[in-house]
Order: sequence, then C-alpha cells, then structure tokens
Amino acid sequence: MKYFKKLILAAFFTIGLVVSANAQKFAHIDTEKLLREMPETKALQTELEKLRKTHADDINGMVKKFEAKVKKYEAEGKSQTQEVNQKRAIEVQQDRKKIAEAEQIASQDMQKKYQEKTIPIIKKAEEAIKKVAAEKGFIYVFDASPGKGLLVYDKGEDIYNAVKAKLGF
Repeated sequence: MKYFKKLILAAFFTIGLVVSANAQKFAHIDTEKLLREMPETKALQTELEKLRKTHADDINGMVKKFEAKVKKYEAEGKSQTQEVNQKRAIEVQQDRKKIAEAEQIASQDMQKKYQEKTIPIIKKAEEAIKKVAAEKGFIYVFDASPGKGLLVYDKGEDIYNAVKAKLGF
C-alpha cells in the first residue's frame, strides 16, 4: 500500500512536470489594425487616391465631351437628314461604350494596384508576427481582428505593440 501511494504520488508529480513543460503559450493580435497603421499601407492609400483622382478626371473629361456632343446633336437634329442623325446616334452609343469601358479599366487598374502593393505589406506583417512569436516563445498566435472568429482572448498576450516595434513604427 505504501509502495502504491508512492507510485501514485510519483505519477502525479511526473504528470505535473510534463504538463507544465508542455504548457503552450498563446498570443493574439489585431492584424487589421496592424495593417491599417503600417506606414506602407498609408503610403498605398495615398497612391491609390492619386490614381483614383487621375482616373476620375479622365472619365469626367470624357463625360463632359460626351454631354456637349449630345447637346449639339440634339440641337442640330431637326436640321439634319435622317441618315446623319442615325450616324450620330451610333457615334453617341460608341462614346457611351467608351466611357463604360474606361470606368471598367479604371476599376480594374485600381484593384490590380491594390493587390500588387498589398501582398508585400501583408508578408512583411506576417514575418514580423512570426519573429515576435518566436522571440517570445508563442506556439499559437490568433488573429483578434473583428469578425475573424476569435471571441475570447483574455488569457493570451496581445503582441500588437511588440510587432509594431519590430516593424519600426
């Protein structure tokens, strides 16, 4: 019986050591906030705003020319032949199509630029998160951004400031 008690006591002690040795550290970070505050993201937003304005100016110029042409054609419509008016109607339809295509190209250009510039920013943030996790011995780092599925994160450490410092901002 004494031997059995010692065996059970030794088993509990061993299990306690194994559990504490295998204790896993958890951390969390709001990646959306981190990405939003990175200087590269702010520079990208400025660049995209300039590109959007350039596209908008170009399209607005096309629209103004189109509207002027339509007014002119409407004013001259009664004094022109049916054949000329039909050609003008086709020309107006083609101009509408060009404007729609320009809007579509502008949208695609903005999306392409965003994706092209966002990927390196995300990779940089991920690398910094991995480095901080390794330095601090975290096995799991959860994304605490709203809507990412992490609901409770009271016990884990928030590594936002450490990652921010690692990125140098």
